[in-house]
Amino acid sequence: MIWALLAILLLVFALPFVTKRVERNLEAFLFVMGLSAALVSQVLDRHLVREALVEPIKITLAVLVFGIAFKYTRAYVHQNIRRVLQFLPLPVFLFLTVVMLGLASSVITAIIASLFLVEVVAGLNLSRKAEISLVVVACFAIGLGAVLTPIGEPLSTIAIAKLKGEPYHADFFFLARLLWYFIIPGIVALGVLAIFLFRGEGGESLRERERPETFLHVFARAGKVYLFVMALVLLGSGFKPVVDTYVVHWGSGILYWVNMTSAVLDNATLTAAEISPQMTAFQIKSALVALLVAGGMLIPGNIPNIIAAGKLRITSREWARVGLPLGLVMLVIYFLILELL
Repeated sequence: MIWALLAILLLVFALPFVTKRVERNLEAFLFVMGLSAALVSQVLDRHLVREALVEPIKITLAVLVFGIAFKYTRAYVHQNIRRVLQFLPLPVFLFLTVVMLGLASSVITAIIASLFLVEVVAGLNLSRKAEISLVVVACFAIGLGAVLTPIGEPLSTIAIAKLKGEPYHADFFFLARLLWYFIIPGIVALGVLAIFLFRGEGGESLRERERPETFLHVFARAGKVYLFVMALVLLGSGFKPVVDTYVVHWGSGILYWVNMTSAVLDNATLTAAEISPQMTAFQIKSALVALLVAGGMLIPGNIPNIIAAGKLRITSREWARVGLPLGLVMLVIYFLILELL
């Protein structure tokens, strides 16, 4: 079983970069891989089918409702962005956008923060390369910031639920107290990085602005998000037996780097499998930081990535060119900080 699952994991990592057909149909591909993983692990039962059908509903509805809302308010939002840029330098605007969305994601949720991000990016006049870099950097910040409260993203909700008993008695602000000195400086550093994405020139921009968006586009995007989340549920459940049997028993250092699989697997599922009240605070920090950072490296790693890439038509290769090196640098920096602590 383990070799078959490793083969599936390798395909998930590799095929979107090897063949354009898979890259263009990423949602369907991940669904097939998730279904295959669930069948190999023999976990495809009535409960999992129900979870896979129900779990994406809230996210899909949020994408649909805010997609319709932004369809009617897009011109107003873009007009106000242009007004702001008349007295605020663009690099400063980019810094504030990344930092504010990163911090706000723990309150307004990562989903809504990513939808706001898309509208802001679509209202700027940057080159396509700069816009892709801005989206990836901002999604890293949103993924980090959303962990500070249990309403920000599923990972934080599950972590709080698993640690609410002895010895941690985790409350609403438990993760904020535990991780703020990793998360907030990281978000600010990403904001500073966004300043250097400004090149001053226009150019080919993301295709969000190439044609008016119809209701068909809004509903089609929501449908793709539904299929994407369903695929991640199946993938996470399919790999859970391996995580439960092998991964959770490894040391903090090994677990930290193994959690790079969060780049393609559902980090909420990995959190449910890994986080335990028996772990030390250091082990919890190490596991969560790795999951959060790795989640920004590739499109399937986090819900904000999926929403932003789908709406702005960013391909897996384009995302990886920015996300992989940035994520690896962040992982190394955080690892060194954790080792020093």
